Amino acid sequence: MHFEAGTMIAQLFAFLVLFFLLSKYAVKPLVKMLQERQDYIEQQIKNAEDQRAEADKLHAEHRQEMVKAREEALEIVERARKQSEKQATDILAVAKTEADRMKESAKAEIVKEKDLALAELRNQIGSLSVLIASKIIEKDMNEAEHNALIDKYLKEVGKSV
Repeated sequence: MHFEAGTMIAQLFAFLVLFFLLSKYAVKPLVKMLQERQDYIEQQIKNAEDQRAEADKLHAEHRQEMVKAREEALEIVERARKQSEKQATDILAVAKTEADRMKESAKAEIVKEKDLALAELRNQIGSLSVLIASKIIEKDMNEAEHNALIDKYLKEVGKSV
């Protein structure tokens, strides 16, 4: 092999010019484009991470709101249950009071009717007793004797009743 110095220098000069031109006009724009692509990808990853963090935050807030809503619903149900129990107790108390009042009223009416019946019965017994006694004695009584005899029998009947 034989080396020629002139050709070798010309080739070296051509290589250096080509290398300079490629690095200035081809490599720098290529590196710049790759850097822009890398920056774009990093920005997209950062945006995705931010959106994921926001979604996790919203999910946690939603879960807390659901728990709070469930607790409020249970509280409302408990209040309604207590209120219905109180209303039932109040209704029963009113019904018992009314029943007791009606019972006392009925007892008072029975006592009143009994007293009236006994008074009527005493009057009838007194009249019948005087009538029977007068027939037995066959004697006419005056009104004073009649009243005295009625009072006597009424007292006896009152003691026996």
